Amino acid sequence: MHADIEKVYQESLQRNPTQPEFQQAVREVIDSVEPLIIARKDYQDAEILARVIEPERQIMFRVAWEDDQRHVRVNRGYRIQFNSALGPYKGGLRFHKSVTLSVVKFLGFEQIFKNALTGQGIGGGKGGSDFDPHGKSDSEVMRFCQAFMTELSRHIGADVDVPAGDIGVGAREIGYLFGQYKRLSNRNEAGVLTGKGLNWGGSLARTEATGYGLVTFAQAMLGEQGLDMEGMKVLVSGSGNVATYAIEKAQSLGAKPISISDSSGAVYDPDGIDVELLKQVKQVERGRVSDYAQRRPNAQFRAGERVWGIAGDIALPCATQNEMNEAEVATLVKNGVKLIAEGANMPLTPQAIEAAQASHILYAPGKASNAGGVATSALEMQQNAGLTQWPFVKVENRLDKIMLDIHRECLETAHEFGKPGDYLVGANIAGFRKVADAMLDQGII
Repeated sequence: MHADIEKVYQESLQRNPTQPEFQQAVREVIDSVEPLIIARKDYQDAEILARVIEPERQIMFRVAWEDDQRHVRVNRGYRIQFNSALGPYKGGLRFHKSVTLSVVKFLGFEQIFKNALTGQGIGGGKGGSDFDPHGKSDSEVMRFCQAFMTELSRHIGADVDVPAGDIGVGAREIGYLFGQYKRLSNRNEAGVLTGKGLNWGGSLARTEATGYGLVTFAQAMLGEQGLDMEGMKVLVSGSGNVATYAIEKAQSLGAKPISISDSSGAVYDPDGIDVELLKQVKQVERGRVSDYAQRRPNAQFRAGERVWGIAGDIALPCATQNEMNEAEVATLVKNGVKLIAEGANMPLTPQAIEAAQASHILYAPGKASNAGGVATSALEMQQNAGLTQWPFVKVENRLDKIMLDIHRECLETAHEFGKPGDYLVGANIAGFRKVADAMLDQGII
């Protein structure tokens, strides 16, 4: 590593000593963009790297709420407003017991470059809480969301910061959050949140967007090699929106997704995932993947396991960070997997990424391959600004174009920097350069 870049990285380590996920994300980007920074003296003079890896604003707050037994509960809330060079901060809210400052910062840092790649004029941010909505009543979730938004409302706005959903934050939570924002602000500011209900400002295709976009990107990767998704067995981890709609889109292209998972274990369904049953179990009943397996004659539930030991052709990790390690990549290689595209944020460990690239498996980082969700959130913002709602097909066509443009830009940038076919380098440099150039234009702020 170049001495000046190493100095910035070491300072970040010292400033954030207990944030491993954040430092993992920073190191991955630094390793990719080093040639760009060395080549650009104006970036060095303006300390662009040091400024990019330091959030513009970090907000942490107490969330006190009352459960159904009238006991007071206390959680911690976060909002990291990381970079606004390209537009208002944009990024989801995650409600999960694993949420820490490190997790929110890594997600926000990744979001900067993901949002830049979409070309939609949005900055990077992220937020959430260590509140876990699983097992809570609707009334408890509502009271928590209202308490959370009471503080968050001070810091957001349609032209300032536009949160959306993420793990643990779906249509129910967005509705409660928006209702409280309206009550506090006395404004029907539809563009302040995305992922809204279709009858009050939401966008068609937003629910499907991350999963659909992921498969569109993977199909484009295969096309570069003269391959096609039809007939391929697809390993999918997770069972939320990203996994569900990645399965649905893959099936529409003739592929056969054969796995799902959650924190309790994995399901292998040799007959192919029944996506309608999956939606019923996860979206309506809020059940577990084991409940899905019980209703499928040949499905196997494997408690405590992950899906990466199952034989297949394509791997789409759609669950959470660091869910695939080096040994699991070796198993995928042995089983003949041709492609790994990230549907979750940073689902591969650094060692797993190295192993994938060394094996010549096609590999796409999440900031490129799962950008469809935030891209469609930006399309929702456009619809809100125009007081209109576009047809599903129009949104889907816009999504497809954005994902194909990202794919093309990743390949072109990787080739420009002497790394043909390296989607990781292409995505990181392309996203970083857009943000850095905007920061130069706007001065030292």
